[in-house]
Amino acid sequence: MNRLTWPGALAFLGFLACVPLANWMIGHAGTVCVPNGPCLIPVAPDFGHGALMAPSGVLMVGFALVLRDAVQRLLGKSWGLVAVLVGTALSVLVAAPGLVVASGVAFLLSELADFAVYTPLQRRGLVLAVVASSMVGLVVDSVVFLTLAFHSLDFLAGQVVGKAWAVLVSIPLVRGLRRVAPTPA
Repeated sequence: MNRLTWPGALAFLGFLACVPLANWMIGHAGTVCVPNGPCLIPVAPDFGHGALMAPSGVLMVGFALVLRDAVQRLLGKSWGLVAVLVGTALSVLVAAPGLVVASGVAFLLSELADFAVYTPLQRRGLVLAVVASSMVGLVVDSVVFLTLAFHSLDFLAGQVVGKAWAVLVSIPLVRGLRRVAPTPA
């Protein structure tokens, strides 16, 4: 396992912070909170059919996917996998009782999918690897979470768009990461 550095520790802690924040947001922050359901935020404008909505935790999940890649880039594969396991445990611990299984399983599978795509691509190009792996991870997370939590894919488009916004907003951070860690750890 690679030596822990302050940028790596910061990425690791940021990644872990996304987990409780996403779980808190889904039940407490949004423009609309559905009774016995998630709090929603608009993730795309209203083009005459109503704004595209998604559970508010999607933003933190998008950031988590990017930060997991940063942990791996800065600290190595072992730390990346440790982050996934600790994040999964944290997800299960902080999720609302009715969302524990959905939250834990979706987190684990999406982060492992992210890892599987990011690892071989990272030497070809950091931004490409982060965007591609995050897109795969966010689709896996969305499908698994919505299926297990709500037995419905009604919010799938909003989930994917909301998480994609978080990934796109993170690209400047990813570009800056190349200065801190020009090659993978």
